[in-house]
Amino acid sequence: MATVILVRHGRTTANATGVLAGRAVGVSLDQMGREQAALTADRLAAVPVIGVVSSPLERCQQTAQLILARQAGTPYAPVDSDLTECDYGQWQGRALSDLASEDLWSVVQSQPSAVVFPGGESMAAMQARAVAAIRRHDADFEAEYGPGAVWVAVSHGDIIKSILADALGMHLDLFQRISVGPASVSIVNYGASRPSVYATNTEAGDLSWLSNGIRSGDAPVGGGAGQKTA
Repeated sequence: MATVILVRHGRTTANATGVLAGRAVGVSLDQMGREQAALTADRLAAVPVIGVVSSPLERCQQTAQLILARQAGTPYAPVDSDLTECDYGQWQGRALSDLASEDLWSVVQSQPSAVVFPGGESMAAMQARAVAAIRRHDADFEAEYGPGAVWVAVSHGDIIKSILADALGMHLDLFQRISVGPASVSIVNYGASRPSVYATNTEAGDLSWLSNGIRSGDAPVGGGAGQKTA
C-alpha cells in the first residue's frame, strides 16, 4: 500500500495558554507554531508527496500550506472533515487545568473507549471516522499512483494518536501512552496483511529515504538493515 506521513499542526495560541481549542474557529499557529511547521515542511521537502490532505481547521490548513509551499510539484490538496478535531462538546474552550477536576478526566486518561464528551463526540467514534478516512485516502492514492506513493495527512493530536493506536494494534484504552507533539511526523505503511509503523512523534531527522516510497512485505526477523537514504 501507499505510505502516509501523519503531521500534527504546529503549536497554537490555545496550546500555549492551556486551553482546549477543539473545533473553535480562529485558532491560529503562534510564532513558535509557525517555526515548528516550517521546520517540518523543510524536512518533507526531500520527499515528493503526491497529496497533502488536511483537517479543515485553520491551524491544520496553515501547517499544510507551509508543507505545500516547499514541495517541488503541486500535490493534490483536499480538505477532509473526517480528519478534523474531536468534538469535545462542552469541554471546548475550557482550560485544561479546570477540566482536570472533572470526573470524566480520569476516564479520558484510563478508559477513553468509554468516553462521550458532554454535548460532543465519543472517542471511539473519533477514532473510527479518522482511521476510515486515512485508509480510504491511502487506498485511493495507491490505486492511482502505485504502492510507492507517499502522502501527508495534517491533523490533530488525539486524531493522530488514535490512528497510530489502530496501526499498532493497540486498544483505544492504551492510546494515551502515545505522544504526538506539535508539528511532529509519524509514518505508517498499510501493507497487504497489516500496517507497519516506521516512525512516531519525530521532530527532526532526514526523511529522504521516503523518496522512493516503502515496499511492504514480511517483517525482517532481527530488525533488518533499515531504510536506505536517497
